[in-house]
Amino acid sequence: MRFDGVTRPAGQPGHWNRAREWAIVQAMGSNGRESDVLAGLGQRSIVLVGMMGAGKTSIGRRLAARLHIPFVDADHEIEEAAAMSIPDIFNKHGEPYFRAGEARVIARLLSSGPQVLATGGGAFMAEDTRQRVRERGLSVWLKADFDVLLRRVKRRSTADRPMLKADPEASIRSLMEARYPVYAEADITVLSRDVAHDVIVDEIVAGLKEKLSREQRVDT
Repeated sequence: MRFDGVTRPAGQPGHWNRAREWAIVQAMGSNGRESDVLAGLGQRSIVLVGMMGAGKTSIGRRLAARLHIPFVDADHEIEEAAAMSIPDIFNKHGEPYFRAGEARVIARLLSSGPQVLATGGGAFMAEDTRQRVRERGLSVWLKADFDVLLRRVKRRSTADRPMLKADPEASIRSLMEARYPVYAEADITVLSRDVAHDVIVDEIVAGLKEKLSREQRVDT
């Protein structure tokens, strides 16, 4: 079995251009920063990276709502394409098979911007995926301290998180050590912590605006 499909239809170019224009109009009604981000984003995706428990899904949904663009969860798209849960994919086929399929799904999703795309904790570790994100998106690392991650993942069953099944505390520390230097390659970093989600969204929008402003200065 090979999974690499995307359940969300791509639509026609004109449709997406009109949708983006409407998103900019709506964003202008809320804050100038949001409209600036959308205008600079073009057809690129905002790609959220970070550890499990960093808040990529919850923050991503609020960020997408703020910008009036779609939110897409890569893990959900993987499960839809494979017709099985991620734990089942791990158990039946192993991690290398999962990672290969994950990379294919993310590559396809990146062609459907603008959107907010939340990725799994290990997705950004693949060099090919990082390169595709550089080409088709702006990456945001939601960085969280160990205590914050542990507290959050303990709220959910480890059966839903294959990488934490043995010893959650030791696994989190090991994954942080391996992944944080790679996550640091993201375009911007925002500290994920126990504050109102809108605070984190405000910081992401500000970081994106600054990044896009730097791009404009280089282009001119």
